[in-house]
Amino acid sequence: MIDLCSQESKPMLSIDEALARIKTAIQPITGSETVTLKNALGRVLAEQIYSSVNSPFERNAAMDGYAFSSANINKDQPFTLNLIGTSWAGKPFKGTLLAGQCIRIFTGAVLPSEADSVIMQEQVVAKGQTIHFSAHTALGKHIREVGEDIKQGSLVYASPKKLNAIDLGLLASLGIYEVTVKRLVRIAFFSTGDELTELGKPLASGQIYDSNRYTLNGLLNDPNYCITDMGVIADNKQLLEASFIEASTKHDVIISTGGASVGEADFVKEVLSRCGEVDFWKIAIKPGKPLAFGKIGECCFFGLPGNPVAVVVTFKYIVATALKQLSGAPELKSLQLTAICKSVLKKSPGRQEYQRGILTQDINGKYFVESSGKQDSNILSSISQANCFIVLPIECNGVQIGNEVRVDLIGETI
Repeated sequence: MIDLCSQESKPMLSIDEALARIKTAIQPITGSETVTLKNALGRVLAEQIYSSVNSPFERNAAMDGYAFSSANINKDQPFTLNLIGTSWAGKPFKGTLLAGQCIRIFTGAVLPSEADSVIMQEQVVAKGQTIHFSAHTALGKHIREVGEDIKQGSLVYASPKKLNAIDLGLLASLGIYEVTVKRLVRIAFFSTGDELTELGKPLASGQIYDSNRYTLNGLLNDPNYCITDMGVIADNKQLLEASFIEASTKHDVIISTGGASVGEADFVKEVLSRCGEVDFWKIAIKPGKPLAFGKIGECCFFGLPGNPVAVVVTFKYIVATALKQLSGAPELKSLQLTAICKSVLKKSPGRQEYQRGILTQDINGKYFVESSGKQDSNILSSISQANCFIVLPIECNGVQIGNEVRVDLIGETI
């Protein structure tokens, strides 16, 4: 059995071929801006960051206890030391530590220059100002040395890097207040179709609510993107062309949904070829075959199908990858797993297929996956219930219960 939708006058591009074409056509943005650390989460660094300080800045205690010099101590014998003061975090001991003396010290407190050992408070017996230490006390321990974590002048982060919450904490620990990051990618998106109705209005016969723009608005929720919702554009060639051209002058990327197929009112490819250039149209995937990619001037254009699930699939596997490249973010491979299938999956050879699935793991760590429901490209409920895509290669002609399949987690990028 052959996938009738894959019967074309010439072979369609595979998803890998399409991504290679896009990668060649897109250059990462070059502009940058300076933002405070509090506004840097998720942004892509546009500079190399070097530390201007040592971390730790000074020698300090790794735990609460007692600090002393071990120079004249026989560790194999019990010994006693006189307590002469305290070093608090933020309030260092100011005196000089002599032989036979110790100080009380707390985690993070500065260590006197004479001290080379910290013994935790649970391992001593304190009687007034006399501190008793047991035989075989471990010496030279529990001290954080200057620059032990990061040395002054060393490279902390290289560009490009997408900053996460831990990165912000590390930068803050070095006293870094602001960073230079790649500028925002400007993205316009809209839906096409005379049948689409805005939320809040009653449906007339033949109309549907526009869900795709709300899906895209969520998918484009990224700190590296500045998005513009252009609403719904009617199936009118002149209006579409004017909208394409206007958006291309103010944005780096345009994403449309609908109008990319072969119906009499599907004008996206035709209009794109008039006001810009079409790099490719149609790829060998399901759902999402009628995807168009091209450019209007320097602005990249993605014409996604109108079916809601096809929008999600083409965004995850095509658009998201392209946007990351454009933003300058480092290329990261998504986690892929192998699972045992618990459902019979129907498929015809000809296109790489992304079926919605529910992935589980048993107590032994083995992965299992089953279909989340109907796989038609208009069925949003089954993708809402899914946590993964079951990826079936072009040549696959179906899956039986017990077969191993590749699964991609949905939550990683959408």
